[in-house]
Amino acid sequence: MKRIISSIILVLAFAAAAFADEGMWMTDKVDKRTRELCDCVVAIDFMGTGSLVSADGLVITNHHVAYGDVFDLSDKEHNYLEDGFWARTPGEEIPIKGRCVQFLRGTIDVTAEVQELLDSGQIKPGVMMMRKLGGIMEKRYKDKTGYEAILSVAWRGDKYYISLYQEYKDIRLVGAPPSRIGAFGGDTDNWEWPQHKGDFALLRIYTAPDGSSAPYSPENVPLHADKYLKFARNGYREGTKTTIIGFPGSTDRYASSAKVDYLTSVQLPIQTSIRGAQMDIISKWMDRDPGIRLKYSNHFFGLSNAQELYLGELQCYKRFDAAGKKRAVEEELSAWLDADPARREKWGDPAGGLRDRYSRIAKAEANTHYFRECIIRGTQLEPVASRTAMLASRYSDDKVAGVRRTSQRNYDQTDLRVERELFRYSLETFYEHVSDDMLGPWQTEVKAKFGKDYDAMCAFLWDGSWMSKPEEIAVYLDPKADMKAFLDAHEDDPLVRFFCDVRVVSYNNAVKDLMGEPDISALTKDYTHALHAMQEARKLNPYPDANSTMRVNYGRVRRLDPRDAVHCDYCSTVAGLLEKHDPDSYDFCIPAALKTALEAASPKMRINFITDNDSTGGNSGSPVLNSRGEILGLLFDGNKESLASEVLFTPDYNRSVNVDIRYVVWILKEFAHFDRIVAELGV
Repeated sequence: MKRIISSIILVLAFAAAAFADEGMWMTDKVDKRTRELCDCVVAIDFMGTGSLVSADGLVITNHHVAYGDVFDLSDKEHNYLEDGFWARTPGEEIPIKGRCVQFLRGTIDVTAEVQELLDSGQIKPGVMMMRKLGGIMEKRYKDKTGYEAILSVAWRGDKYYISLYQEYKDIRLVGAPPSRIGAFGGDTDNWEWPQHKGDFALLRIYTAPDGSSAPYSPENVPLHADKYLKFARNGYREGTKTTIIGFPGSTDRYASSAKVDYLTSVQLPIQTSIRGAQMDIISKWMDRDPGIRLKYSNHFFGLSNAQELYLGELQCYKRFDAAGKKRAVEEELSAWLDADPARREKWGDPAGGLRDRYSRIAKAEANTHYFRECIIRGTQLEPVASRTAMLASRYSDDKVAGVRRTSQRNYDQTDLRVERELFRYSLETFYEHVSDDMLGPWQTEVKAKFGKDYDAMCAFLWDGSWMSKPEEIAVYLDPKADMKAFLDAHEDDPLVRFFCDVRVVSYNNAVKDLMGEPDISALTKDYTHALHAMQEARKLNPYPDANSTMRVNYGRVRRLDPRDAVHCDYCSTVAGLLEKHDPDSYDFCIPAALKTALEAASPKMRINFITDNDSTGGNSGSPVLNSRGEILGLLFDGNKESLASEVLFTPDYNRSVNVDIRYVVWILKEFAHFDRIVAELGV
């Protein structure tokens, strides 16, 4: 008999009362009944989270988690991003190349074993330590259990855990709404409240006929699942207790005040300024040409999401005085260390050391960030140039074929007009901000030749390069062409020379030379260990930073008062969605068929809702569960005020934004008429 997990009444409210809303708890900290729910939640290559929702391997996640896959499966004839995709028969479900999902099957504390390896001298400290350590421990536990094993670190090495995963490799796209539903409101609504997104997609796990994991084959069958989650029928109200389960990517809640000061004064201002300008350039071209929109949609989506994140972090760190709150913690830590000379001798003054090191490297780090943002990722052609330079010394047939394949993908997803404008912007920004002593010899020569005439500089470098000429690109990508002869003929290409004139290692070494010993990494480790020890001594039940391992969090449906005199309800509705409709705006234009259906629906039908659960990137797609273990919705975003939570949880302002599962069902029934999946879901 199939066990539907949601049919077991799971009193999660008890667990919710045990912890504050803050906290991403490891599965060993939750009750047995909650762990049963965890068996139905999957990692989607640790980029997002999904839930098993049928006995036949159906998985629901966010549209934006599947966005890259939908993009890769789209072409001019089948633009699934714009038009949506609904597999009307099982045979129409499309295999997603390279996509896997992982079920957590166990977590083991291996701190003692790791410490034995470190004490034995088999593993030496250094940049390769974790890779070597992971290789040994992961092989040991894979051989023992047969599962995929991943080593993770908590509290900067105070604890080590092995997570055991059952991985499935044949994943197929079942359904996804058009982007104008899944990403309604686009960049404007990102990290905001209220929102009105139908942010969901459906995948299916396939196995070999015997139920084992297998790569794609036409002979594979849907996964047979004894346990899966069920959709809630009765909804929620303000105060309803909620649980989320997922794979949050990373947080830095143990960050020092020195790091927060560095982020707000150096790193984040550079990143947000440059990426905002890049978005303006790309957006302008996308609005002009649907073909460019298709090519750049995935790149722009990632750029936009990161830009909004970094800008929100910068604003929130300042608004909530994150550095000041960290300094208060450091004062408390210092007093605790002083209370016992042995503690002070063991850990010293790591907070003071971090302040010193960050002040030393500020300018060098600024150089590094400008180099990364302008040269490495300023255009999508730098990887082509880097691979080309590599081939100049290694011409093996395998290398040539591999470089041609990856370069083809770069060119297929770019438009040279857009890339030229991005390069022109990057040139000026790079030269105006990077110290002269960090320029390579060719970059120095170019600067001497053109000074601040960046238009002429761009013309010289870009227009004089084979990389900007379609006829030359065709030869470069032609598998029948002689790559050695081609590169020999273009050995002085000005653009390739510019991109490859100096490597990021030179910038990293400049930072390292200024930092001295102990470096920031060592001081951060001491600081984290000392802070963790103080929390443990005071029985504060600390949780480790998120690190893509499964976590559980408890909260409740809760309205938001984001600013003085501004009050926001806890849910958005059809009425608000229709009010936002703007036929002249790509992001706010409701598709005609959806608009007709919405106008016939109740204006009070709920679209999205908010809870005060603690979440971060990687939680996208996490199920939002009620006390019966039923899915109320899917977490897809946070509000802007929550973006301080990378380093500091803000309990009065932090919100997780979720799509109401009843809106998902409504889209499947009334918009997509996806009857076979509605029947499979039992709704």
